[in-house]
Amino acid sequence: MINLLSLNELIALKNSYPQLDQFGPDSHFPYLAFEIENQTQDTLGQWLTSLPCPVIGLKTNKINNNSNLMKFCDVVLNEKKLLGPIHKNILHAPKAAMVLVQLLRLQEDMPLTSALTAESLAYASLQSGPDFETWKQSAKLTALPEINTSDLEIEIDRKKLSILLNRPDTLNAIGTKMRDELCEILDMAIDAEYTQINIKAAGRTFSTGGAVSEFGQVSDPATAHWVRSLRLPASRLIALKEKLNIHVNGAAIGAGAEMAAFGSFVSASRKAWFQLPELKYGLIPGAGGTVSFTARIGRQKTAYMALSMEKIAAKTALAWGLIDTLTDAP
Repeated sequence: MINLLSLNELIALKNSYPQLDQFGPDSHFPYLAFEIENQTQDTLGQWLTSLPCPVIGLKTNKINNNSNLMKFCDVVLNEKKLLGPIHKNILHAPKAAMVLVQLLRLQEDMPLTSALTAESLAYASLQSGPDFETWKQSAKLTALPEINTSDLEIEIDRKKLSILLNRPDTLNAIGTKMRDELCEILDMAIDAEYTQINIKAAGRTFSTGGAVSEFGQVSDPATAHWVRSLRLPASRLIALKEKLNIHVNGAAIGAGAEMAAFGSFVSASRKAWFQLPELKYGLIPGAGGTVSFTARIGRQKTAYMALSMEKIAAKTALAWGLIDTLTDAP
């Protein structure tokens, strides 16, 4: 049952259960949801940000947009009905939900490269956790079909580099082969003098994200973190950010959306949509999304997308600042 507290009930809860072990996974409060009112108690806000669980605030007609309690929330909702999917998803993967919001709080004042390292460490911790293990035990996975040609199509026109994700047969899922090819061409771009780097995708989908069949294949989480430290396209995208123009056609899911958000200028077709679905695997965004999304839409909207796993239409993405323009191009 969804438990939504009034402000007075929230204050009473703080006074009754001040210890942090009353909150988070395997407790009565895997998340805390309350109605936001005008409130100036800094101690209440500090307590909220110390909780090892998502803190969700619901706007009411009793507040204005300057209520200082809003800044202490991990997610701020405009409608109560939006809490339903978040409630369900947190109960499904409470440890992943906890790690997500703690990471986003931690990253706020970090340089981008440090925030990326923090994301990888948090992701690695969840790869050995029970939420991810439960998913692995029930998953029926099919490996990506192999091809002898490149997963990318590259075009160079003087100082302009164009990269096409060219696996429409897999909906441009980002497997190890595509990931390594991306790292190789982006490493080359860092050392070159390109003034513009364009990235788009072939077919009807920008990318369905990381190849699910390859999740958890590395021997242990520490090694997986080491591999991400060396072979994550996001670290290259950060270095090249000011030159990046990215166009999203169709769905951009998980790692696909996370990489796209690094663009200095991001366009999208009107039928495009975005989603962060990692919580269903017991994981969090691990391709740089906690860095790229927060840089564009802030911590609270990023947490909303990850906790709700809702599909965000291109029009909403534009309003939020996740993309910069809509086009009629496919």
